[in-house]
Amino acid sequence: MKKLFSLFILISLDSFSQMHFGASTPVYVKNQVLYVTGSINLASGSNLYLRNNSQLLQGTTSSSANSGTGTVSIYQEGTSDNFEYNYWCSPVGAANVASGGSNFGITLLNRPVTSTDAIPAVILPAGSYNGSALPLSIASNWIYKLINASNYSAWISVGAASSIAPGEGFTMKGTSGSDTADPEGTGNPNNAGNGRQRYDFRGRPNDGNIIVPVGTGNAATLTGNPYPSALHLNAFLLDPSNSACTRVAYFWEQDKTVDSHYLSAYRGGYGTYSPGTLGSNGIYVAATFNSYNSDGSLNTTGTSSGLIIERKYSPIGQGFLINGNTNGQVTFKNSHRAFYQEGAGLSQFAKNSKAKDVHIEQENTEISHFKINTIINNAFTRQLALAFMPEATDGVDPGIDALNMDETLPADVSFWMDNGRYVIQGINFDPSKKIPIVVKADEVCTLKFYVPEVINFDSSQNIYLFDALDSSYHDIKTGSYNVTVAAGVYMDRFKIAFNSGTLGTENHLKRNFTIYQENKNRTLTALNPDRLQIRSFNLYDITGRAVANKKGLQEQEIYSFSTSGLSSGVYIAVFLTDTNEKITQKIIIMNSGS
Repeated sequence: MKKLFSLFILISLDSFSQMHFGASTPVYVKNQVLYVTGSINLASGSNLYLRNNSQLLQGTTSSSANSGTGTVSIYQEGTSDNFEYNYWCSPVGAANVASGGSNFGITLLNRPVTSTDAIPAVILPAGSYNGSALPLSIASNWIYKLINASNYSAWISVGAASSIAPGEGFTMKGTSGSDTADPEGTGNPNNAGNGRQRYDFRGRPNDGNIIVPVGTGNAATLTGNPYPSALHLNAFLLDPSNSACTRVAYFWEQDKTVDSHYLSAYRGGYGTYSPGTLGSNGIYVAATFNSYNSDGSLNTTGTSSGLIIERKYSPIGQGFLINGNTNGQVTFKNSHRAFYQEGAGLSQFAKNSKAKDVHIEQENTEISHFKINTIINNAFTRQLALAFMPEATDGVDPGIDALNMDETLPADVSFWMDNGRYVIQGINFDPSKKIPIVVKADEVCTLKFYVPEVINFDSSQNIYLFDALDSSYHDIKTGSYNVTVAAGVYMDRFKIAFNSGTLGTENHLKRNFTIYQENKNRTLTALNPDRLQIRSFNLYDITGRAVANKKGLQEQEIYSFSTSGLSSGVYIAVFLTDTNEKITQKIIIMNSGS
């Protein structure tokens, strides 16, 4: 029986300068942080077991000098679901003779049996789509990486090859079945059928500066936390030397109710994390679930995940996307590492995590912001976040403003800056400001705007949605605004406002009634989804002269009136309800040849 040396080490900057593990020597660290200021040598047959949320931190300031063919063993749990991707980044590489960082492959994954023993995972060949918990079997068919990509076809199939460099992320689907082994004796089995599958990563621990290339034009690269400790994501993204990326991280979320390997059935999207400042908790905007065509292009839209996930500290193994803004590189450093145990605090992997909150934190602040939800066609929700920071400008601020990763959706809502669509925008608060929200619709669609969450922002401050169509203001902090729009792109119609302007009279509140001119068909159309009782319709030219009218209108969802005999120009359409409420809108008629 192996004799274990147990280390119970408190956090100390001079715990160990270097560590050498003798041949065939096991060392067991339980529920602690092991800090080594220099390199680690793991002699042949030696093992460092990091158990019960233990982590390994190192203090070297250059490339890794870790050496030896011994291994470190560390656990992480992914999703137990044959159909759901997790995005990973390995904390270890292959233990070989050469020192320094080494490549990872899924053959380094194991099934934990006891706290020290493990069985190598079975690697299923390409064409085998479903993994299992017992024996732990991994479908290599779903192992991909992504480097400087601008389209779906750029995903690189990896399979079982050991070709994943330190700092490169990879995709992997989960498992089916269950595994009741409880290697740590904590009552948490490897897989209890509760959504979590435990993996044992065994290899040489990653350490030191890890370089990841990025490309210009918002090219996407799958990377992640490359260390056997938590990663202070804010410190990594906001490091001055990492200006080659947009300083925003994107996390894959997938609809767990869809059980299919067919791409056309997938529903998933990217949640967006903006760090803001080093000491803040950042801002996370939930993903909007989309489905896909076989070539990877978007098919239809789906529901929002609605997830509220803390991202400040990326747990061990967590993968995420970053976008490049220039050809260059980003560097993960030991100075970005932190001891922060995963749980319901500020560190969550993409799975159902049990609550645990043990960390070191110098500063912990909430960025002043609120979320804006827009329900589109009663089918899915686009979430935006408006942040208020003294560091923010009205232009694009790296690490604050975050691009929309789903620009090809047929209907969408976003902020607009520097000719780009954004899901997070930071500004200096000024109650007189109006912040434009761009609406895009490929066809007639319904929108419902409301504020679901307000964080560290003046509770007495009103929040309105301004509709420039009729200069109306709508309280979306305590209520919602429902509107139907015709196909088109609306750059200046909708704005977030903090003062109500002309809201003093109730008749400025716009009803859910849309009027628009279809010049191609020479038809004026009105949409009445609430089936208001309409008494009459009148159309006036710019001088106030009535040029068309219709009385005795019946209750209908759609009204159409010909404008073929009218001259091109500006007109005012007025509908009168049975309660004498006027619904008024300016339209532009453009009849060629008139």
